[in-house]
Amino acid sequence: MRMHWALPSLLLLSLVITGCAEQPEKAAEPTSPAASTPTSSQTAEAGKPASPAPTDSASAASPAAVDPNSLPKNPADGDEVAVIETGKGRIIVMFYPQVAPNHVANFKELANKKFYDGTRFHRCIPGFMIQGGDPKSKSMDMAGEWGTGGNMVDGKEKQVMAEFSGLKHTRGVLSMARSMDPNSASSQFFLMHQDSAQLDGKYSAFGRIVSGQEVVDEIVKTGDPNNNGAVQPNEAVLVKTIRIATWPVK
Repeated sequence: MRMHWALPSLLLLSLVITGCAEQPEKAAEPTSPAASTPTSSQTAEAGKPASPAPTDSASAASPAAVDPNSLPKNPADGDEVAVIETGKGRIIVMFYPQVAPNHVANFKELANKKFYDGTRFHRCIPGFMIQGGDPKSKSMDMAGEWGTGGNMVDGKEKQVMAEFSGLKHTRGVLSMARSMDPNSASSQFFLMHQDSAQLDGKYSAFGRIVSGQEVVDEIVKTGDPNNNGAVQPNEAVLVKTIRIATWPVK
């Protein structure tokens, strides 16, 4: 469901690994893959990007064709936004249903169910991104499985079809993690710390930070760049709550 990392946690698939190799100043070369494959997801072979979305997938063609330059940089009064309260401060993100309506709806649904409350940012890479949204990260006893969880409904992981678009993965953008399967996004999301063009058109970006980028700048320090961004459990920043509110937020 997520972007997989080798090691116990899933992350940005091999695209993250590729990005690390191309930009060593932003993240260190990844370590060897874990001996066992994480459950409920697929792992990618190092250096090989995820396959593009199949042409017969339900990725909305018209939203994907939206000119990203036409997207607003700030929410309009009355627009719904997500207020993410963390152990390091508040982050507010706006949504882009124009390019990824299903991902926006999925995130809002999970937030409204308080699904994200008590999760942690389990993988953080300076110069790249911070990742959270795994329900397993609510439990310190499950730290070895952080990054492998998703939104389970009746024993099956609920997934969202890919909605790749021209919205670039620049600093502050909100996007969805996934496995090698383009249509495997579930609950894990990531916030960009810095621009990462290698993800453009391969992951479903669906929002942008409008307040609190400095909080991301603090959270990202918790990850070990020499260990694929893994965060020690006792240092993982808590997501206290994620609530949907209307702009402007008081």
